[in-house]
Amino acid sequence: MAATAPPRTQNVYVLPLTDNGAPDVVGSYIYLPPPTTPCYSLRFSILGTSSICREGSLWVNIPAKGEEFRRDNYKEYKLIPDFNGRIEINMPIYQAGSFGYKIRYSPLPEFAPHPVTPPEPTETPIYYIDICPKLQLNGAQIPLDAISIISVLSKLVGPYPGGWNEYLNGIAERGYNMIHFTPLNPRGESNSPYSIYDQLAFDKDLFPHGEDDIAHLTTKMEEEYGLLGLTDVVFNHTANNSKWLQHHPEAGYSVKTAPHLEPALVLDTSIMDFGDRLGELGCPTNIQSADDLKRLMEGIKKYCVDANKLWEFYVINVDRDTSDVLTAWKAGRTDFSHDEAAWGERGLSDTTGIRSWPLKRKADFVIQQCMTGLDRLGERFRRRVIASRVAAFLSVIIGRYDTRNLEHPDENLVEETCKQLLNEINLQFYKEYDMDAATIIDQLSNRIKYVRLDDHGPKWGPFSKEHPIIESYFTRLPYNKITQNHDPSALALVNNGWVWAADAMRDNAGPKSKAYLKREVIVWGDCVKLRYGKGREDNPWLWDHIAKYTRLMAKYFVGFRIDNCHSTPIHLAEYMLDQARTVRPDLLVCAELFSGSEEMDFVFCKRLGISCLIREAMQAYSTKELSRLVHKHAGPPIGSFEMDGVINAVKSPGSITAANGAPLTREIIHTIKQSPIHALFMDCTHDNETPAQKRDARDTLPNAALVAMCAAATGSVAGYDECYPELIDLVHETRMYSSPYANKNQLKVQAAEGGIGNIKKLLNQIHVLMGKDGYSETFIHHDNEYITVHRVHPQSRKGYFLIAHTAFPGYGNGNGGFPPVRLPGTRAKAIGAWMFEVDSSEDAKKSAMGDKVLRGLPSRTRDIRGVTITHENGETVIQVRETFPPGSIALFDTWIPGAEHSEGLDKFVTRGAAEACQDLNLADLNYLLYRCETEERDATGGTDGTYNIPNYGNIVYAGLQGWISVLKDIIPENNLGHPLCDHLRSGQWAMDYIIGRLENASKQNQWKRLSAPATWLRERFDACRKLPSFLLPRYFAMVVNTMYSAATDRAIEQMDPNIRKGNDFLKGLSLVSLQVTGYMNSTSLYPNKQVPSLAAGLPHFANDWARCWGRDIMIAMRGLLIAPGRRAEAIDHICAFASVVKHGLVPNLLSKGELPRYNSRDSPWFFLQSVQDYCKIVPDGISLLSVDVPRRFLPNDDTWFPWDDPRAYSKSSTIAEVCHEIMQRHASGLDFREYNAGPNLDSQMKDEGFNIKVFVDPETGFVHGGNQHNCGTWMDKMGESVKAGSKGVPGTPRDGAAVEITGMLFSAANWLDSLYQAGQFAYSGVTWADGSKKSYSDWAALIKANFERCFWVPRDRADDAAYDIDATIINRRGIYKDLYKSGKPYEDYQLRPNFPIAMCVAPELFDPSHALHALWVADKNLRGPIGMRTLDPSDLNYRPNYINSDDSDDFATAKGRNYHQGPEWCWPLGFFLRAFLRFGLQRATTEHERTEVYQQVTRRLEGCMKQLKESPWAGLTELTNKDGAFCGDSCPTQAWSAGCLIDLYEEAMRLEGESTQSA
Repeated sequence: MAATAPPRTQNVYVLPLTDNGAPDVVGSYIYLPPPTTPCYSLRFSILGTSSICREGSLWVNIPAKGEEFRRDNYKEYKLIPDFNGRIEINMPIYQAGSFGYKIRYSPLPEFAPHPVTPPEPTETPIYYIDICPKLQLNGAQIPLDAISIISVLSKLVGPYPGGWNEYLNGIAERGYNMIHFTPLNPRGESNSPYSIYDQLAFDKDLFPHGEDDIAHLTTKMEEEYGLLGLTDVVFNHTANNSKWLQHHPEAGYSVKTAPHLEPALVLDTSIMDFGDRLGELGCPTNIQSADDLKRLMEGIKKYCVDANKLWEFYVINVDRDTSDVLTAWKAGRTDFSHDEAAWGERGLSDTTGIRSWPLKRKADFVIQQCMTGLDRLGERFRRRVIASRVAAFLSVIIGRYDTRNLEHPDENLVEETCKQLLNEINLQFYKEYDMDAATIIDQLSNRIKYVRLDDHGPKWGPFSKEHPIIESYFTRLPYNKITQNHDPSALALVNNGWVWAADAMRDNAGPKSKAYLKREVIVWGDCVKLRYGKGREDNPWLWDHIAKYTRLMAKYFVGFRIDNCHSTPIHLAEYMLDQARTVRPDLLVCAELFSGSEEMDFVFCKRLGISCLIREAMQAYSTKELSRLVHKHAGPPIGSFEMDGVINAVKSPGSITAANGAPLTREIIHTIKQSPIHALFMDCTHDNETPAQKRDARDTLPNAALVAMCAAATGSVAGYDECYPELIDLVHETRMYSSPYANKNQLKVQAAEGGIGNIKKLLNQIHVLMGKDGYSETFIHHDNEYITVHRVHPQSRKGYFLIAHTAFPGYGNGNGGFPPVRLPGTRAKAIGAWMFEVDSSEDAKKSAMGDKVLRGLPSRTRDIRGVTITHENGETVIQVRETFPPGSIALFDTWIPGAEHSEGLDKFVTRGAAEACQDLNLADLNYLLYRCETEERDATGGTDGTYNIPNYGNIVYAGLQGWISVLKDIIPENNLGHPLCDHLRSGQWAMDYIIGRLENASKQNQWKRLSAPATWLRERFDACRKLPSFLLPRYFAMVVNTMYSAATDRAIEQMDPNIRKGNDFLKGLSLVSLQVTGYMNSTSLYPNKQVPSLAAGLPHFANDWARCWGRDIMIAMRGLLIAPGRRAEAIDHICAFASVVKHGLVPNLLSKGELPRYNSRDSPWFFLQSVQDYCKIVPDGISLLSVDVPRRFLPNDDTWFPWDDPRAYSKSSTIAEVCHEIMQRHASGLDFREYNAGPNLDSQMKDEGFNIKVFVDPETGFVHGGNQHNCGTWMDKMGESVKAGSKGVPGTPRDGAAVEITGMLFSAANWLDSLYQAGQFAYSGVTWADGSKKSYSDWAALIKANFERCFWVPRDRADDAAYDIDATIINRRGIYKDLYKSGKPYEDYQLRPNFPIAMCVAPELFDPSHALHALWVADKNLRGPIGMRTLDPSDLNYRPNYINSDDSDDFATAKGRNYHQGPEWCWPLGFFLRAFLRFGLQRATTEHERTEVYQQVTRRLEGCMKQLKESPWAGLTELTNKDGAFCGDSCPTQAWSAGCLIDLYEEAMRLEGESTQSA
């Protein structure tokens, strides 16, 4: 037989979406790896009934295989709702770039009992997904982290080909693999490469054959020298002398195209004219002192600002506007279309009040309601009032013009009032002008001072044509045969520049900005700013021209550097990059982006698909700051928790085969995490001062080494390796490069003269190797003048270690007192150590700077001897000698003995867990995964509890969930500084604990199967013990995660198919069943037999008598035992409680059946409902009724005796007989006193409270019971405070007929009748207290006939007569009463969350329209984020915050008496949503309406979903305080909280099944 081929692997990156369609990823920046072969997939994962699924579609523009990308080509994927699952849409990734998705859907309308107008369909914003480009060089892929780039000012290399071959060889020999060229296009008159004269040509001086030379150059670079090419693209501006501007002045900002610039042009022109007339105006022509500057500024204010009356661009022309208003007023042209709210609360009816407004308020009214021209500046007096509106306003405050009325207002009065009003308005505009004028003077003064006086400025000297008074903000195109055809106002074009701390998304020359008027722009006089508008339609020629330029650059270069990206209109850059990617899909995009905020950086990166942002090591002003920069760009720490690739591929190959034996694809699931913005980290850029200028020239070597060690794209600038003495002036420099490396020789790695090039070759080689091979983890340490970097491979654990002695001013020549370096568990071998010597004397600098060519300072690298390596106690110690001055580095190979094949270790520790768990049952898994402190103490005889992590505290479970709850926060944040990680590095106690508890437990018979996972864990942890301590957190997490995943998979595998196929939330809820059900030594379901028992909640209700509560277990039964398919455990619990039925009651506290307590009136009804649910849900569930149950007490006999009395368990009854007994005992009536009544039984209760009485009202069929001294329903808090006088006074007695009991009574009678009719139940009915017979059918009918009459509180008073109500004590209408005929009548009318229970079990009792309205009221008033308020907030007794320790004298809250008087309980939410679902679906008439109901339900689960995901207890809380606030006295995980929500999903599946059958 041929061997089965191994399964193929498919990488899948899962992108979960939130309810509003946004990426559920921190920061929402998604940057995925380059396309692969075979391709990987992006999987959109959406909750099946998320709000966006309502008539929703996912639209994605990711191209299919072989398809050309078009940004507007979105493909539709219908979102088909699925309440019990997730919608998953896979997108194969074939191309790099920036892609988008959006969702169109119809928002959910507000839930209401009446028809509502649905919201209009809507569309989400576009969310971006960036795919990294796949760069290739000679057939091999170059990852971003393997890029080593050098920036070259092309004009300084000389004409091509000339000396280019030698220069390129020198670059390649130094280990670079990419060249960044400054623009290669013809330069404008300034000679700056960034002032491009013609975008569609190449510089003829450099490349005589134009495009052919560029093609030849880039081909030669790749094929002969192994160099890729990247160039700048300049989108923002063009050279001020670009010929095409004369043909297309509309490409720039002029008064013609941007009229708001008129005042800026007026001012600029005036300043230029003023500069030409300084002498004749008596102003200084050479600024040599502060006094000169002061005199000059006085002249500018007088002749340029004041003389031009710039205020006229701000203010209203009072005379003009007054005349217009007066004309309108006299003509009766009054326009009252003002915003009504602007007139005040009473509107126009309050004319007296409006007339009395202060003048300022009147002026504000006119500005807000009666003006135009406020949107921007422009021509003089552009701002003006709307005459008809002001005329209307004057008609209100003075009166209308009416010649027929002799008393009509005087025209002069109106005119004077209007002028007064407009002058008041102008006060605000003059203030605006005064502030701007002050800014103008201030900005001009600061700029002139900087360029003329400041020591750090250029000291331009006397004013001249070359250096005028100030840079002009405008380029004036020449008037000639071409430009004469244009409007003269189109010929003065704004120059580009930058504004300090500007908003990157704001156009500084746009109508919303006054930067050019206020002189806030640091302008580049050789560059005209290009005007793109909002889209191509605004300037088609310009867009097409720049698109051609962009495509031309993409034709020859693998990457772009976007110059001044932060000033580039983002929509323009997006369009142009799309154009470039049509030519070169795998385009590398780097950007110079100084937006001022990381958040704005993300905006640009997401939308443009930027691969990396340029970051500059030379910005560091100290060793500490340099260490910070290296740390930021060096990659994740050593031992990081990146485990997707190993954790998510754990199935053995043989288990993944198709039916025909063919291999299937194994999916490796990757969680999309928050992505940092990738860096192109430069040791120096062409904009930076060199180390010789900014630091100490010797720092050239350590600075370069530190950058090369980073897990990022890295780079340098031509001249850096040669140690050039200063920053090259890229505009004015004309000398050519010289370099000792520019030759055809092979460069050796050795100490040498002429810079650091020989050592740089090694640094680049190591950087490229680490990038290609995936050396992704680093450790950085700063110690005074030193920085050390250790970078390693996460699997092989091979690495490189660098010691760098930085050189900042004042560091001297010694070794800086560097202590020995210790590398625990690691071996090291020296590669080499070098120091850099530089002659940086003033003479040397002058000589270099005065040379005819560009050259470096005299310098050389020297070998350093004597760096020692010793091995002590499993660690390496590295010691530098005295001769290790600033400017020195030492490099080492490192490895971890025995970890060379740690990829095999990764596989070993993440394989085989499923097999180790394959024989475990659910009780075994309870022990493996959970057990809180009390449970663990119980299991170990009190010796062991949960594990204590130093400086953190105890984990919540002794089992694996306890560790996972800590790790789930550590791993995503890669928080290696967490106390758990510190603890794991300090010792192996945590491993010993995990293994030890399982090995000890496996010695006990009920947990013997735990020996298999114990063995698996021991073998894996033993393999990890050999690793250095710094790797233990990672491997500990891998082992624990692997076993945890296998164990939870095994648990779900044993549950019902509906759970197995369910969504993650449902599976998580179902694991609570595992969490709270297990063996206990201190308690069981029986006094003499150990079986797993269900705890009401953890940790408060975990052991002994407090574990098993009849009511809690029966409420949780359906969700935690029946629905998950735990039928044996369900039968055990049903039979255990059936065995102790007495007085017709199920005990509240089981106490193993030894001392059950019978004080719960609702427990028997929840018991009967559980029996009914089992019979209906479980296949052949009806057989439960015939199960024989030994009785703890004699049937139908209330005699008490101990559990070991011979009578105990001497008689048996079937479950059917027990059910009938409960019904009959209630029908006959109960009246007894609790056994052992008194303080030994309940120290809080008054004596009367121990008296239990229950009876049936023959008029209604309702069961009544209880009194004002006890609390027999789930709202069972007894007052405890002597101080507050509440001791023995229940918070919620709920005597009378409780609504939920009434519903469950009807449900039981109705069900039993149906069984009788089907011949499956022997009893037709009961005998009532008066001896009369009552069939179950009649009893149910009697209840139904009276339910609405007795419980409904009508919305309309007119309907009161039809219902049994007391209108004088109604607090809220349109609800169902909580009680009927209680001891305190007002308590009947309290809105509480109990009526939905009756709705779920007995929907037939409810008028559907009433039910919907009551649910709507509850939704508005009772529903909180996680649970249901236990009392209406409008009730005077509402106290929403439960604090059991409250020892105040407040009767309502002391000792937590308000437990059920407002705090929000989780479990009733399940019943509320079940009722909401049932009656919502009942109303729905279309499939869309049905879907909407499910979505409404899902929206109301958000808080629970969040809590289940985030809680360390991995469950749902018992209750919260007001509005979901944390309650310290609540059980953090409660059985019924989770169970009732599982009920919701089970109900949904059942209702859908009924709907399908009906259809």
